[in-house]
Amino acid sequence: MAQQPDTVTRILDTAEVLFAERGFAETSLRNITSKAKVNLAAVNYHFGSKKSLIQAVFARYLDPFTVRFHAALDELEARHEGEVIPLEELLETMARCVLEVPAERNSLKVFMRLLGLAYSQAQGHLRRYIQDEYGSVFSRFTELVRLATPDLPDAERFWRLHFMLGTVIFTLSGLDALRDIAEKDYGERVGVRDLVRRLRPVVVAGMNAPLPEGMAAQRETTEHETV
Repeated sequence: MAQQPDTVTRILDTAEVLFAERGFAETSLRNITSKAKVNLAAVNYHFGSKKSLIQAVFARYLDPFTVRFHAALDELEARHEGEVIPLEELLETMARCVLEVPAERNSLKVFMRLLGLAYSQAQGHLRRYIQDEYGSVFSRFTELVRLATPDLPDAERFWRLHFMLGTVIFTLSGLDALRDIAEKDYGERVGVRDLVRRLRPVVVAGMNAPLPEGMAAQRETTEHETV
């Protein structure tokens, strides 16, 4: 007879699905306890508050992701021996680490929806938590991207990284619908890794796109004045 998951696991499994489906504000602790078949006291005992529960849901993904991503960046830096790592390799490495963790935990769609909600909903505590707990790996990645894109102003690089993140989140969180459309309208059966291979050149091209005309002219003027 299969062993039933323990109370903490049951709460977390239920919470992450409900948060991904409904959002953080729209999902109450009573929604979670009802579906998980536990009482409110159990949630309060193990997590203390809804904020702590939300953070624990993210930790299940981001803890293993951070370990993998740091290790993968270590390998890249060792391979390139102090040389600048090409942008495409950085993005490919990040994509591989992103895909590996949900395969072990839960669905990629849930992970991507949760990540999107972290930025789109008013959850300041969550953004602070992610920055405090996992900021080091994202700062490391951002610095490597900076070295790989030396012609981009810092502010423009910030926007392009977030455009990239939005593209990836939208695409992977809507994966089921996109697969259905591709198969029905174009006769294509697309796997996750096929999709990532298609997405990668688009993202790389976006990061490497020329600066908008006005911005490029402004930068040339600034550089001239500096000289």
